[in-house]
Amino acid sequence: MNRPRVLADFMGVWALSRRITHATGTEAGFEGTAVWQPGPEGALYRETGVLVTGAQQFQAERAYLWSTDLTVCFDDGRYFHKVPPLGGTAAHWCDPDQYNVTYDFDPWPDWQATWHVRGPRKDYTMVSRYRRQEGNPTDG
Repeated sequence: MNRPRVLADFMGVWALSRRITHATGTEAGFEGTAVWQPGPEGALYRETGVLVTGAQQFQAERAYLWSTDLTVCFDDGRYFHKVPPLGGTAAHWCDPDQYNVTYDFDPWPDWQATWHVRGPRKDYTMVSRYRRQEGNPTDG
């Protein structure tokens, strides 16, 4: 088992590969990078890349604020969820849909987050895999 993760463990550049599978069977993918860089009260997380859905491709970008206790907020400061330092589950209610996530840090420094989103508006599973880019520090 890995030691508890701290914010410093995430700092730097990561390759990000994401697969989104909708309950209807349609799939989408995202390939890009995720960067954690120092911010005013922790870190700014920004992911950029290409989202492929069917025959269409889009440039995509998302940002979050991470606190030193691994609380994640949307880039406008609203609370999202808290990452469990040892991995495990967290949740977010976005009326009327429920977002449940499982973090798996066991293969650290590679790791993944699996989101199950269910509700009247959304029904999909999203698996995001992170792999540390060369030149970044690695740790146990």
